[in-house]
Amino acid sequence: MSQQDNIAAQTAFGEAVNSGNLAAIADVVAPGSIDHDAAPGQGPGPEGYQAMFRDLRRAFPDLHVEVEHLLATEDELAFAYTVTGTHRGELAGHTPTGKSVSFRGMQISRFEDGKLVERWGSSDELGMMRQLGLI
Repeated sequence: MSQQDNIAAQTAFGEAVNSGNLAAIADVVAPGSIDHDAAPGQGPGPEGYQAMFRDLRRAFPDLHVEVEHLLATEDELAFAYTVTGTHRGELAGHTPTGKSVSFRGMQISRFEDGKLVERWGSSDELGMMRQLGLI
C-alpha cells in the first residue's frame, strides 16, 4: 500500500474517534494489531481500541483529537496531536469535574495492507490529570 493509503486509514481512525463512530475502527485496524503502549486493561486489535476510546469518550463526550504534524514512510506514520475535551463522565474512578483539558501526544503507527498493525505512542496523561485537578 502507499503512503496515501496509510494516511487515509489513519485519518479514518481519527474520524471514528472524533465522531464516536467507533465501529469504523474495525475497518482500519488489523485483527491482531498490537499497541505497544496500551492503556491499562486495553486488549489487542480493533476491539481494544474501541473499548479504550469508548471509555475515554464517556469521560469526555466532546473528545477531539487534532493531528498537528505528520510524517510518512511507505509503511509507517509518525504524528504529533492535541487532545481536547470536557470532563463530564467518570475517568479512572474520578467523578466528573466539568473542566476542559488540552494535552499533547505523539504516535508512530505501522501499517500492512492499509491497516494498522502496530502502534507506539505517548500522551501527556499527567498534564491532563493536573488540568482536571485530580493530582
